Amino acid sequence: MLALLAGVFAVVWSPKANADTAQLQTLLQRNNCRACHLIDKRKYGPNLNEVAGRYAGQAGAVAMLATKIRAGGSGVWGEDMMPPQPNVSEADARTLAELILALKP
Repeated sequence: MLALLAGVFAVVWSPKANADTAQLQTLLQRNNCRACHLIDKRKYGPNLNEVAGRYAGQAGAVAMLATKIRAGGSGVWGEDMMPPQPNVSEADARTLAELILALKP
């Protein structure tokens, strides 16, 4: 039983998962994403766990989300509209997309 609990703990808490979440939080803050998005709560746009769930396993999802971050979009989440974010670098947009899709909704 103790071995099972240790295994569950290792899967739920891992330094990589914490590092990825910390990197995601840093990029969200630096690029002002948190004005509209939070990881686990809805603010103005969908929460990032919802985004991860919607696009999980889809081919091309990283590139599509990175483009949407910079170009904006509408109609996917109801009437919510995401304005273009051209000040987000292509590298940051791609990293944000990768980290969001790595979330476990």
